[in-house]
Amino acid sequence: MAPGHTAAALATARRVLAQLRHDPRTLALLFGAPILLNGLLAWILSGSPGAFDHWGAVLVGLFPLMIMFMITSVATLRERTSGTLERLMAMPVAKSDFIAGYAIAFGALAAAQAIVVSAATFGLFGLEVMGPVAMVLLVAVLDALLGMALGLFVSAFANTEFQAVQFFPALLLPQLLLCGLIAPTSSLPTFLHAVSVVLPLTYAVNAMKDLTTQSGISSTIWRDIAVLVGFLVGLLAAGAATLRRRTP
Repeated sequence: MAPGHTAAALATARRVLAQLRHDPRTLALLFGAPILLNGLLAWILSGSPGAFDHWGAVLVGLFPLMIMFMITSVATLRERTSGTLERLMAMPVAKSDFIAGYAIAFGALAAAQAIVVSAATFGLFGLEVMGPVAMVLLVAVLDALLGMALGLFVSAFANTEFQAVQFFPALLLPQLLLCGLIAPTSSLPTFLHAVSVVLPLTYAVNAMKDLTTQSGISSTIWRDIAVLVGFLVGLLAAGAATLRRRTP
């Protein structure tokens, strides 16, 4: 990225982060809700040895993804509907600079959220996995970034914040049912199995499950990580394509 483009992207990121810094309710939802949910799960499963270790790692990635999706979609839609994005798009700045700025800002929050939630889940709630903790953290960060990219993308298709929130059950709940969290994808009917193969949450859940039960890092885990990165890049590109420059 050229110096001028980098400066524009960083300026956009600083503006978005400054706005979020003055929104304590959003920050509480961002960092507090996943920790409370994981703590509640650990409490519920405390009477079943090994149960929290089975479910905890998967939810370390899923909770941040879902919350980042909601926060990013609503915050970006607010930028669109308030006219802020249109005013910025009227300036001689590339669309990629805007999407890079939003990605940097929300990506930094996503990474911070995943790190804090993982630290609390391993440190406070005693989660134990067979795989490297660093890899669990990597997948959790990628999941949170994926939620951010999904939120950026779907914000273009909503006119109100309520509509943005409606995308949560429409896009994420079917993935939760088909990703292997409830039943192995191999046991699904043929058509549903074919659908699960093209869903990003399938690879997020597979990676976390493998890290829970395998001491090493298999080629399957690296494949799942590569697929998650591919979805992330593709969604960011699609988000950039939805930006429309206002003509004078």
